[in-house]
Amino acid sequence: MIDLKEKRIVVTGGNGFLGKHLVRRLGENRGCKNVYVADLPEYDLRDIGHIRRMYETLKPDIVIHLAAVVGGIGANRENPGKFFYDNAIMGIQLIHEGYLHKIEKMVLLGTVCSYPKFTPIPFKEEDLWNGYPEETNAPYGLAKKMLLVQSQAYRQQYGFNSIFLLPVNLYGPGDNFDPASSHVIPALIRKCIEAKAAGADHITVWGDGSPTREFLYVEDAAEGIILATERYDKSDPVNLGSSQEISIKDLVELIARLTGFEGRIAWDNTKPNGQPKRKLDTKLAQDEFGFKAERPLEAGLMRAIKSLRA
Repeated sequence: MIDLKEKRIVVTGGNGFLGKHLVRRLGENRGCKNVYVADLPEYDLRDIGHIRRMYETLKPDIVIHLAAVVGGIGANRENPGKFFYDNAIMGIQLIHEGYLHKIEKMVLLGTVCSYPKFTPIPFKEEDLWNGYPEETNAPYGLAKKMLLVQSQAYRQQYGFNSIFLLPVNLYGPGDNFDPASSHVIPALIRKCIEAKAAGADHITVWGDGSPTREFLYVEDAAEGIILATERYDKSDPVNLGSSQEISIKDLVELIARLTGFEGRIAWDNTKPNGQPKRKLDTKLAQDEFGFKAERPLEAGLMRAIKSLRA
């Protein structure tokens, strides 16, 4: 087990949604004194010169790579090339330069979007290569999956200590509520709050409501990442999830109730559903580094709703 208190830790994407929670938790819960953020505009991790400057200036012992170009189904459909290139090039260069700079450990965040479109429920880590991802977010999912390949290859050839975690979609206070780029929960929360405020009689939601999803509260995710950083040192990927599955139809109805929106829910069947089902097997995370999500979905949604209203 690594004692993180005296380590120099760099969090890429540390100004983002998950990053802010992780940086705060490292300081408040673990007493870490040397936590640094590598994020735009100071560090553009698509630029090899910026990555080298980051390593030479911040001199990390540990790098936790959260930086990513992400979005919901609409953003993925509009930017497949950008989502593939930006995510792949950031990770590939960051890992290679980390190896050259002889850092102690690298923690890589993948995505549930890397799993095949028709993966048996619950998703087990060994199913990761048994098919092609769901088409609308395959470029993003595959770009992140290449970092797992690199991580395992560098451990095998160079003994480079890197680990790879697969979180489901996150939600919670401080989320991205921009409808053009947000994921399903923040998009629905904003849609319901604005519809209620405007006195609208309905909201329109993509698809038909049949897909199922699993969501992980952001503070639970941050704790899982820290536990893995402290305790896990293997090449095998590990899922991070809540083990709570809910249909999009039930999710919309729950968010409408919690926000006080009483209008009709209209389903736009011309828009894609995305992957049919998502639910992770989270046993490995509990067995390997003792992680189990604590926040129930409804309680977490209330915190997210309060955050946007504030």
